[in-house]
This record gives sequence, C-alpha cells and structure tokens, in this order.
Amino acid sequence: MRFVPLTSVADVQLGKMLSPKAKTGAHYFRYLRNTNVQWHRIDTADLAQMDFSEEERRKFELRFGDLLVCEGGEPGRCAVWRNQIADCYYQKALHRVRPHQGKADAEFLSLWIRHQAFTGAFSDQNAKTTIAHLPQVRLEQLLIPDINHTEQCQIAARLKAQLAEVEIARQAAQVQLGETAKLADAIIFDSIKNSQSTLHTLGDALEEVKKGIGKNWASYPVLGATRDGLAPAREQPGKQAPKYKPAFPGTVFYNPMRILIGSIAFVDENDTPGITSPDYVALQGKQGIVDSRWFYHWLRSPLGEQCILSLARGAVRERMLFNRLAEGEIELPSFADQQSASTALKELRPLRGAVEKKLRELDLLPRKILAQAFGQ
Repeated sequence: MRFVPLTSVADVQLGKMLSPKAKTGAHYFRYLRNTNVQWHRIDTADLAQMDFSEEERRKFELRFGDLLVCEGGEPGRCAVWRNQIADCYYQKALHRVRPHQGKADAEFLSLWIRHQAFTGAFSDQNAKTTIAHLPQVRLEQLLIPDINHTEQCQIAARLKAQLAEVEIARQAAQVQLGETAKLADAIIFDSIKNSQSTLHTLGDALEEVKKGIGKNWASYPVLGATRDGLAPAREQPGKQAPKYKPAFPGTVFYNPMRILIGSIAFVDENDTPGITSPDYVALQGKQGIVDSRWFYHWLRSPLGEQCILSLARGAVRERMLFNRLAEGEIELPSFADQQSASTALKELRPLRGAVEKKLRELDLLPRKILAQAFGQ
C-alpha cells in the first residue's frame, strides 16, 4: 500500500489561543475544547464562550466535515464536525483537519488516526515530560493510505457499522454491570429493613488496621482502591515499604483523598492477600458485630455515600481519615442477618466478573477491527 502525508490531502490548523483578552470582548461565541471531542463523537452539552473578532471567526470557523483532533490529553482523539450547532469555533487544544475536496473523507481519516493511536504512533518514548502532546507538524507528517475518495468512503461506512455494533454491545454490558450494583444495594437495604437493626457509630463497629506489614512486604502484591473496587496499585513501595498495611481477606480499605468519589476496595476470601499504601485507611468489622463484606457493600451503597457526605466538610480533596469516619453512624442488622446478606452478595461476584470480562473483550474489539481492516 502506498502512503502520502496528511498535508497532501487536507489542511491542518490549530485553534485560538486562550488569553485574558479573549474574555473581555463583546463578541462572545461558543467554542470546542479538548473535553468536547471524544472518539467519533462531539459533546456540545457544555460549551465555553470567548471573544472572536471578525477576522478570527473567518480563521477558526468550523465547517461541516471538518475533523477535530486533540492535541493533548489523549493525543489523536478525534471526531467529525456535523454542524451540531451554529457559529461554533475551537481553541488551540484542538487541530482542525479540513480535507481537500474529493481527496479525503473525514470519517476515513478519523478511523485511520484512531488506528494509529492504538498502535502508539502518537506516543513519544523519548519525551522528557509526562504530558501527552501531538504537535501540528507531527500530525501534518502523518502518513495515510493513498486510496481514492470513493474507496475511503466505502471503508469508513463498513467500519463505522462494525464499531456501532460493538458500542451497542458495550452499552448493554454497562447496563448489566449497573444492574448488579443495584442488586447489591437492594440486598443491603433489605437486610436493614427486615431485621431488628440497631444504631452504632462506625468507630464502635470497626477496627482500624494501623500496623505495617514489616520486612516481609516483598512477598505480597501491592493493591489499590479505585471507583470499581480492588485493583493492582499503580505505584510500587519505596522506602516506606515496611509500613505498607496488610490487605488480607476481610479487609476494607480506601483512599482518604478519593473516598468522596468511591475509591473503596475489599479483599474477599478468594482474592490474593496483599499490601496497600500506608496513606490508605484500612479497617475490618469487629468480630460478631460487623461482617466486612456486608460493610463494604454498605459503604459503596447510597447509605454509605450519604454517611460519607455528611462527614465531609466541603473540600473536594479533603482527607477522610479513620478518626473522621468513626464519627459516622450506621444502622446495623443482627450479625446473623448481615452474614445471610453477605452470602447473597458473594454470589453476585461471579456475575459481575463475567460482565467485566465481557466489557474488557469489547474494549479490545475496536483495535482488532481497525487492525484487520488496515492490515497492520
């Protein structure tokens, strides 16, 4: 297959630079930012405004069929402009790729660019900064297949149909995942409603894990807490390794800086024992008072979320250490009823795991479809 540089079939131009002066004029117009451009989709629900002079409006106008490509954040992420709204422009965080008439199809270019992003064409292994960046010159030099416009349109139509089917399946799996979370919440609610529940403070019902793992830290994997629960930690222990806390089965732990957004994890009986950062809060239910699995799902439920919010002092990034959490109150069913609910919650895990596996497979399908289409 023969290749040609992008500039041989399209013009590339960055958007308007943001500046204080852009907020002081009298001619405000809506414009696209990096966050408005997703893969093959433009979100116009939250658009900022700034001043564009008449000359800038001519320079930075968007026309039907323009391709917008992210310069930073996730370099290469792109979508085609379809005149979703009138009088819309774009800022410097975006490249506008305008195909030459009859030379290139914007949808085809967007699919080729996504394929290139999958293969790492926009990553810079030698960069001295962690900020991802796609400069204009690099995009202009991007090699694209030299095929005629009609064939590009045919390829794009076929690939878009295939990717649309994948997206429908992915959304259905996401709904399934949400339903399992709702079922877990229902089990928690029913266990409280159908039992002689008593009110406790969290400090009276839980025990904090404070002691570090010690010199045997290297024998265990490092675990972290995400919005989705338990996950391998992104960072490995440094000099503080012996102070890492044991995260053994029955342990609930959370990131005190991110508990407000749900970064909470639980090590179940079938999980590999590990360790977690000494900056995390680790705890377990007191024997005979709180079942840890039940408590984990309570903490992630609307009841736990309400409790956490009631203890927060308003700062988005504040630290919710155990002494603060201990002030919260919890309505506890009998320990026997907690254990019964805990068994039902345990049975949900294989179902959730199967849906999550399906989602991972679906997330890989676009890469495979594009690789097969472009023979790379």
